[in-house]
Amino acid sequence: MPFRIAPIVEGHGEVRAVPELLRRIIAELNPRASLEVCRPIRQARGTLLKAGGLERAVGLATIEIQEQGAVLILLVSEGSCPAELAAELLARAVQSRPDKNISIVLAHQEFEAWFLAAASSLRGRCGLNEAIEDHDFPETVADCKGWLARWKPAAFKYSETVDQVALAATFDLELAKRARSFRKLYGEMERICHLAEASVAT
Repeated sequence: MPFRIAPIVEGHGEVRAVPELLRRIIAELNPRASLEVCRPIRQARGTLLKAGGLERAVGLATIEIQEQGAVLILLVSEGSCPAELAAELLARAVQSRPDKNISIVLAHQEFEAWFLAAASSLRGRCGLNEAIEDHDFPETVADCKGWLARWKPAAFKYSETVDQVALAATFDLELAKRARSFRKLYGEMERICHLAEASVAT
């Protein structure tokens, strides 16, 4: 049985975008790794932050990974300090299932901040203007979706459920590492790949 990754997300667009992104990172880190990305478990942010909400989602994720795998909680900071909120949520998740490998990453401010960091690699995609440039400080933008929308023709809005997966399949991963939270995700995926290799060795 392959090593499985069960993501927990909060947005509708991320249900499709996150598996696409994780598979890209896995292919870059270790294309021969026997890793399977499960369909994400989506829960509203308010539900996850409430007592018992995150714990329930982690419980569902552990069912998906079965005997060997990892739970990856991928949320957005929405202006909160990502380090503080991540530490609080990780402590809750680990306390609920100390027997499982659990990681947490908070995209700061939004998932789309990673697209801003690598915006030049998205020219012409999903209607984005060919003149779009990388944002120098992508994680300082509170409305990343709005920033992307301004680079589209006036008649076209940014659609999370349509555009997010298409851009996740395209944006330059190396450029995106300019965003600290993306570097965190990349590091967590590297750790998970090592766990997968160790599970095969045993």
